[in-house]
Amino acid sequence: MPRIPCFVILALLTCGSFTQAEAQQAPWPTAGWAVSSPEEQGLDAAPFTALKEAVVAGTYGYVDRLVVVRNGYLVLNERWENDYNTISKGSESALGCGFETCPNAEAVHQYNYYHPDWHPYYKGSDVHSLQSVTKSVTSALIGVAIGRGEVAGTDAMLLDFFEEYDLSGVDPRLYEATLADLLTMRSGIEWHEDRPFDSTNTTLQLEWSQDWIQFTLDQPMDAAPGEKWAYNSGGSHLMSGIIKQATGLYVDEYAEAYLFGPLGINDYYWKQTPTRYPDTEGGLYLEAEQLAKIGYLFLNDGVWNGERILPEGWVRASTERHVELGGRRNIGYGYQWWRVDPGGTEVWAGMGFGGQFLLIVPEYQMVGVANAWTLFGQTERTIRDGLLQAMLEAAGGG
Repeated sequence: MPRIPCFVILALLTCGSFTQAEAQQAPWPTAGWAVSSPEEQGLDAAPFTALKEAVVAGTYGYVDRLVVVRNGYLVLNERWENDYNTISKGSESALGCGFETCPNAEAVHQYNYYHPDWHPYYKGSDVHSLQSVTKSVTSALIGVAIGRGEVAGTDAMLLDFFEEYDLSGVDPRLYEATLADLLTMRSGIEWHEDRPFDSTNTTLQLEWSQDWIQFTLDQPMDAAPGEKWAYNSGGSHLMSGIIKQATGLYVDEYAEAYLFGPLGINDYYWKQTPTRYPDTEGGLYLEAEQLAKIGYLFLNDGVWNGERILPEGWVRASTERHVELGGRRNIGYGYQWWRVDPGGTEVWAGMGFGGQFLLIVPEYQMVGVANAWTLFGQTERTIRDGLLQAMLEAAGGG
């Protein structure tokens, strides 16, 4: 076997082997990310170049933002300007109506997913719809409330938070459901949202209802708590009611005080339901660099610049594979967080409709954010796969 020069061995060891202590030497990004190059952070820049070329070629549909953080430094920050007025014009379905396509002004509202006043950016601002990544952020707020002693723990009984609601029609089995069952989408509540463009989608019905919490509690059950996994956005919205009942604050107020504020996230929009509760199933808008801060908080076990934001052990519990969904992609699910582990590399993910992704790769001290809006036309690949592949290849683990 030929001898390998020492400088080659050093380069191989350097690429992808930064420790947690080294990552923490980066300045905390509360006021903004320090910028570095991929090469300075031990990455190969070529996969990112190829990814950007594929975005321009239309491989991933309409991509708006890509951000990658390595060792606490911003190493990729790309934005593409997509003319959603032109793109959305003529589009109409159960999800909404596009620019100059709506029959009247009442049709242009925050749950019209085609109209550029509301999606993907909020009224021309830089904050982008996160869709179901909202679930992952809200789950972190549940952790904050547990750490502060306002919620007893994940074994708390779910319906104890909703005693002020009409529970007369609730299936008796729901009284056995815990907060952990809700967080892992195993409450047993029957829910159907695998057809996003179909009016039979329970989540669309939820968004048309006047009281989202009551609507969810009124749904039938098709399994005992803990027995069956079913993706349930109504269950995720119940987190909004849990935070309010436990803390006295609406979840947006709570986030400002105990999560967004400490992390320096000052610009956001959060949709509100008709009863004032912030929409925690998909209503949060953040700018990509700000969302990356949530990922960096998780990389650092819930500690931000010396201050513990999330209770010790919460990150691991949140991202554990509580549910094994299997399939060819070997997907798992935690506390409103996904596990997508290509080739055995652990990846924690928040994932949202239309191409919203927060990807955390603890082994390589990396955070990736993608914002897209893929409702218009077909895409060859999801930007999640493209971004994750580029991240892993850049770190030498692809």
